[in-house]
Amino acid sequence: MTHLTIDGMLAHARQQLRRLLPIELPQAIARGAILVDIRPQAQRLREGTLPGALVIERNVLEWRLDPTSSARLALAEHHDVEWIIVCSEGYTSSLAAASLQQLGLRRATDLDGGYQALKAAGLLTVAATAPHFEREVATLAWV
Repeated sequence: MTHLTIDGMLAHARQQLRRLLPIELPQAIARGAILVDIRPQAQRLREGTLPGALVIERNVLEWRLDPTSSARLALAEHHDVEWIIVCSEGYTSSLAAASLQQLGLRRATDLDGGYQALKAAGLLTVAATAPHFEREVATLAWV
């Protein structure tokens, strides 16, 4: 049995994806894509938050986004949702997005360069205009 290295696994995962550049994120959000931050809490505290992104840590990602899972989020209503996965630098997110595609979430992808690339491009708040985020903010305003 042949084994992949992590570099080989990453290359294989990325062959399945059409990764987004940070500059493409505003268009994706405007068409309804959902940004998902999979960084662990400690990393989010250290690096900063990503307003408008759903926070779903990596260890439960597939259960939350698979429309057939009993533990799915309400937003995971069908296999055609466009999920854009983001981690710190765009490595773990590629593996995660490829895993989602194996579940049939064909529009799942990741952000090239991750949170760090968004920060460098000055685009950290681009997802704050996402319809799902605005709906959540409006709901919290009534509480």
